[in-house]
Amino acid sequence: MHLVQIGFMQNASTLEFDYVVIGGGSAGYAAARTAREHCQRVAIIDGAPELAGLCILRGCMPSKTLIYTAEMQHHARHASTYGLNVTTGRADMKRVRARKRAIIEDFADYRRQQLESERFTLLRARAEFVDSHTVRLSDGRTVRSKFFLIATGSVVAQPAVNGLDNPDIWTSDDVLDLDALPQSVIVLGGGIVACELAQYLSRMDVVVTQIQRSPHVLKDFPEAASDTVAKVFRNEGIELFTGTKLLGIRGNAKNGFSVAFEHGGKRLARSGERVLNALGRVPATTGLGLDKAGVELLRSGHIKCNEFQQSTCSHIYAGGDCAGPHEIVHLAILQGETAARHAFGFKVTPYNEDHLVAVVFTDPQVAMAGRSAKQLKADGIDFVTASYPFDDHGKSILMEAKAGYVAIHAERNTGKVVGAECVGKEGGELVHALAVAITVGATVKDLLKVQWYHPTLSEIWSYPLEAIEEKLSVN
Repeated sequence: MHLVQIGFMQNASTLEFDYVVIGGGSAGYAAARTAREHCQRVAIIDGAPELAGLCILRGCMPSKTLIYTAEMQHHARHASTYGLNVTTGRADMKRVRARKRAIIEDFADYRRQQLESERFTLLRARAEFVDSHTVRLSDGRTVRSKFFLIATGSVVAQPAVNGLDNPDIWTSDDVLDLDALPQSVIVLGGGIVACELAQYLSRMDVVVTQIQRSPHVLKDFPEAASDTVAKVFRNEGIELFTGTKLLGIRGNAKNGFSVAFEHGGKRLARSGERVLNALGRVPATTGLGLDKAGVELLRSGHIKCNEFQQSTCSHIYAGGDCAGPHEIVHLAILQGETAARHAFGFKVTPYNEDHLVAVVFTDPQVAMAGRSAKQLKADGIDFVTASYPFDDHGKSILMEAKAGYVAIHAERNTGKVVGAECVGKEGGELVHALAVAITVGATVKDLLKVQWYHPTLSEIWSYPLEAIEEKLSVN
């Protein structure tokens, strides 16, 4: 093992370390674990009320647990479609929450054990930079280190909307820990969190109105994907407004809320028992004293980093939500590992943006791998595209999972697969077959050698592959 000792002067009021991580979530823990392979004195500073990080406590794991519960409820409600007689009723939310909490506690307990292990020094406090090598803790202690990684995550955004600062307005934190459901909720936003939670609430028998400012929900995804999800939402009873301007929010938890907005040139208002602010998240960098350390921010509020996660102060790195540009756990882990290895002089290969994988856990799921058609056009890449719908595919038809499509993009001159979209049942699972192909540089011909078993959902990829091969052979 390659262990490094950093020499700073020690005094009674200062703690000295080789590598310090600020934030013990996915990026922070990955960096600390990796740094510990190369040095002895690693500290993790985390002042959050609970240890384990956003993904485990209030993000990926609790939301997907509840979304799966809602999917079961949805199937039970439509059991007659399959010739089944199933008695359905409202969910027992106390039992739903208890199951969610038990699952999350298992994950959180494991992460806490890792953070509290003897490999690291865990400092339960908030940190503020005094200079580029020193932070002052909220408990009065001072910490010095050769290297730092900032992994402080993100917080719910508060856009300038009249009434949005009302403390009775919910965030995703509130929705993910309910033990009782309201009759109606107005969801503000059309991004990933907004769409996932809007459908979750609707499938749990809540009347949902969703108000999105942009012309499309999931605006960072292809328009065809957005349109598919919007159509399903409306068919399931969600009142969805897009292309709006929020004017203001009035009310409280006791008497209900009213949200005023402009839509189609008219002023409208909708009432609901509760309001959910799902208008996005912003990097959590307030109070870190970054200016004293020479760390600059982008206009988006993210910490400015190069491909090795170095900030504008070369020995201070950043990873995860506070660095961006994507709020995705697997990228946060890769960023943390990259930052730690680079700090100790090891040759590292940063993650490849062209191999990006993204999934939205609506039903149908929205999944992408590689570059989108829009990105390929912007880069001047000559490519061929083919798509195929789920409503003409055997396995999805027998599953009554007919909403959505798959699409593949391949370079015209090489046949190499460079992008894929999967909007459909289990899209997040299906897209990984193409994610592997993109990462290893496989061509359409390579993938047509695969035995795509019938009848499976995965088999649907063979149809656009065949179509692209035919187009390439003609050209």
